[in-house]
Amino acid sequence: MNPYLEFVKNIEAGVSAAKGGVVSGRMEPVVSASKVLVFSPHPDDECITGLLPLRLMREAGKQIINVPVTFGSNLERQAGRAKELEDACAYLGWHIHRASDGFQNLTADDVVKILTGLKPDIIFIPHSNDWNSRHISTHHLVVEALEKLPADFSCTVVESEYWGAMDDPNLMVEADAELVADLVAAISLHAEEVARNPYHVLLPAWMQDNVRRGGELVGGQGGAVPDFSFATLYRLRVWKGGGFVDCLENGTVVPLGAENLKEIF
Repeated sequence: MNPYLEFVKNIEAGVSAAKGGVVSGRMEPVVSASKVLVFSPHPDDECITGLLPLRLMREAGKQIINVPVTFGSNLERQAGRAKELEDACAYLGWHIHRASDGFQNLTADDVVKILTGLKPDIIFIPHSNDWNSRHISTHHLVVEALEKLPADFSCTVVESEYWGAMDDPNLMVEADAELVADLVAAISLHAEEVARNPYHVLLPAWMQDNVRRGGELVGGQGGAVPDFSFATLYRLRVWKGGGFVDCLENGTVVPLGAENLKEIF
């Protein structure tokens, strides 16, 4: 008898059952002088990599503003994707910044105006090798905008991963079941996207695998792996003096309830 057969069957059954879940509702958005901008290549990316923004809102009281860079390449779906984005961000208690009334495809000059207007403390962007062409172009778009800003402009830059894993993340952020469930629920509100591909119910497995990877990549090769169930990996740097500056001497792990979340940010 294989003692793990029932374990695997339970995972399979749980994923199958969760595909039919239906959620609704909204959180009261946080308004704060300390703003976090999440530059999302497509609607849904804000939720997939949104663990750290969610914790920054709930634990540090920061205002989270999602900036959709595009609404996808399918013109017929853009209005629907915009409505799904509104539902997902409302569920999490996040704001949305749109540069125009249309379904934008942001330019570097648009991003410059957003950064100078909102003056964020922290911005999130995909890393430069996140495989998907729109994720990669979003990284370079925002960096191009940062390079156009005055030399005295500074902010914390957090790079995320999804399609392509980073070789050198330096931040591992823990999640519990409630946080992961909220992200899964928010992704599910991108209803037509998950009807095509129910990737929302696979988010917990991805975040479990991040614990395996992060234990070595962030914690150090051969080191003890933190006893986390779920995590997301990021790379944290500061934009200062017209370029990126490293700000963490070593890989940093952020457990639930840790004081170092506020210390780092």
